[in-house]
Amino acid sequence: MTRIDLSTAGITVRDICRNLPPSALYEEAIRHEPGTTISDRGALIAYSGEKTGRSPRDKRVVRHPLSEHDVWWGPVNFPLDEATFMINRERAIDYLNTRSRLYCVDGFAGWDPAMQIKVRVICARPYHALFMWNMLIRPSADQLADFGTPDLVMYNAGGFPANRFTTGMTSRTSVDLSLEHREVVILGTEYAGEMKKAVFTYMNYAMPKAGILSMHCSATADRQTDESALLFGLSGTGKTTLSADPKRLLIGDDEHCWSDDGVFNVEGGCYAKAVYLTREAEPQIFDALRFGAVLENVVYDRADHHVDFGDTTFTENTRGAYPIEFIENARIPCVASHPRHVVFLTCDAFGVLPPVSRLTLEQAEYQFLSGYTAKVAGTEMGVKGAQATFSPCFGAPFLVWPPQRYADLLTEKLRRHGSDVWLVNTGWVGGPPGVGERIRLSYTRAIMDAIYSGNLAAVEPVVEPVFRLRTIPRCPGVPDAVLQPRNSWKDPLAYDESAQRLRGLFEQNMQNLGADCALSG
Repeated sequence: MTRIDLSTAGITVRDICRNLPPSALYEEAIRHEPGTTISDRGALIAYSGEKTGRSPRDKRVVRHPLSEHDVWWGPVNFPLDEATFMINRERAIDYLNTRSRLYCVDGFAGWDPAMQIKVRVICARPYHALFMWNMLIRPSADQLADFGTPDLVMYNAGGFPANRFTTGMTSRTSVDLSLEHREVVILGTEYAGEMKKAVFTYMNYAMPKAGILSMHCSATADRQTDESALLFGLSGTGKTTLSADPKRLLIGDDEHCWSDDGVFNVEGGCYAKAVYLTREAEPQIFDALRFGAVLENVVYDRADHHVDFGDTTFTENTRGAYPIEFIENARIPCVASHPRHVVFLTCDAFGVLPPVSRLTLEQAEYQFLSGYTAKVAGTEMGVKGAQATFSPCFGAPFLVWPPQRYADLLTEKLRRHGSDVWLVNTGWVGGPPGVGERIRLSYTRAIMDAIYSGNLAAVEPVVEPVFRLRTIPRCPGVPDAVLQPRNSWKDPLAYDESAQRLRGLFEQNMQNLGADCALSG
């Protein structure tokens, strides 16, 4: 068992297990974490307690003279003074020092050696250590021996609450990032996804500072040409599902950077939604949830430990974390050349956006800054009908710079490398839910295949009048009526009314963002 001295970080615990392999972390979790068990397919089943998702309103960034003019302050990045950060840091270290045993995971973020950062995670739960073992890029024995000083240190004391009477605290949860100290402190939440996204948030600051575009997207590569494709999209739009394409090489499912040399994955693993997962629909993800993977907050049969992915007793946000090499067609190292295709995925519950359209450079910037999808009644409390959601750059909760910084980088790279940009709707046609129907996954896959093959780029587009999108009237494997949304509605006037309403929401969102961007053809 490898151990490490962390006294320079304020840790006085002597029993610190460093980079334990999955088998040892399984043993630690079963022994020390009540409720933790093993699924019938070998994945570790763990529970995050009260918090089963991220707490975005409890994310804070230290306001410091060296970086305060860089940060997009507001509902995404709440400011925290340095004194309070140090109080929370000491509170976290004090809690960690009460444990008889701690776990340290040293790994890398970013597959490009030139831009790779060294990350150290210090935590009290084996489940968290296994999660980050999966999500960081795992160092070789020689790299670990020569790891040196980390570029980012994370103190995960999620089992201990923040003090609500401390200045700046609004709850018992606080996830704090200091750009100057290059440290993250987690209090009051044991949801593992907070660790993954804290690393990404730091990368979202460091990479643009170096002229590299950091992106909340999945990426694949052509098996013959090495040309990549980027898939942006908010939760529920199909980003992870469509990136698990056996005909292509997987670069990564969630976080990437676009440099002058091409595209590289930030992570060493995948963190896929597991709710309603079936082998028939998503065989690659289903088969990856085996020994070494973590299944989070799922329900299982106590007799045979078979997981019921359809049971949402704990949460609809059930998740599975696994090393990227568990996907058979993953490319290791996770790098590829510049993207031939950039795809913005949206789940339009208004039923008005076309299943596929080709964007101009100006439209690409507009859609990127909009980051549109829609929630549907029944998926969240209080949501009635279709509700538009806008998340700039398709990843607002993880941005540090103002959105325009990322949009400018994207536009510059699209112009330089001549990538084709597409808007793909995986939501509804023929009307909203209850009237129309969800676009079949088989249709979306056919659209993606036609994009990759170049067939759609050869089709003369038809400009629709409301959003001025260049729609594609023909695609192999997709009915023509589906491709032109207005034609799929029984009441065309109802379509016009719904389309104008959605356009108004786009325009209002852009005004709220303060961006000088307009819908155009």
